[in-house]
Amino acid sequence: MCTNHVINSIFTDFQRNLDLEQDNREAIRNICKDISQVLREVTTILQVIHYNEDGIGPACVKARDLFEKAQEGYARLKEAVPDHEYFKYQEHWRSITQRYCFLIALTIWLETGILATHDTVAQILGISAVEKRCGFHLDIEDYLSGLLQLCSELARLAVNSVTRADYEKPVQISKFVMELNAGFRLLNLKNDHLRKRFDVLKYDVKKIEEVVYDLSIRGLLPAPDAAV
Repeated sequence: MCTNHVINSIFTDFQRNLDLEQDNREAIRNICKDISQVLREVTTILQVIHYNEDGIGPACVKARDLFEKAQEGYARLKEAVPDHEYFKYQEHWRSITQRYCFLIALTIWLETGILATHDTVAQILGISAVEKRCGFHLDIEDYLSGLLQLCSELARLAVNSVTRADYEKPVQISKFVMELNAGFRLLNLKNDHLRKRFDVLKYDVKKIEEVVYDLSIRGLLPAPDAAV
């Protein structure tokens, strides 16, 4: 009887922990759904860059407003994730955060033509840029994945810019993506997902180079002092 009592007590504790973990996962999933909804709105708004040059500025303003809304969601997410268990639940928000890194980096590039730093993206999301005892933070690998998604989107933008007779933007994109490509080549990527994404980058670079080359042979490149 004593042995049975001990075993029952142990397994009762196991069940209590399993129930608590399930409750945590359910709360995290619900918050992630809300954050994903905002993500879809930002994605839709920024699609204007591919067909309406005049709509880019207003789209960036709207995206900024939605990033603030996303920040509220991440604040709730931080509260829901138990201390020191960031990596236990990370897969729930990993792909969402990678996508936000991409959209934030795209917005900043459209506004300024420069790279959004890891610290800047973390600040916009309202989370720490540095891991503190497995606390909630912006994983560097998620940030890098977002930058690789950015390169693919800019390759698409380079092609669509030509269709609306904007011959400066492909040159600007080419310079920026080539610099990013050089930066990624300095990394020894051990993450399988990142390595696969990096393999796609060479095709993005090739696509952009072909656009610029085609403009060159057609004599449509902007004058050197006008190129960005």
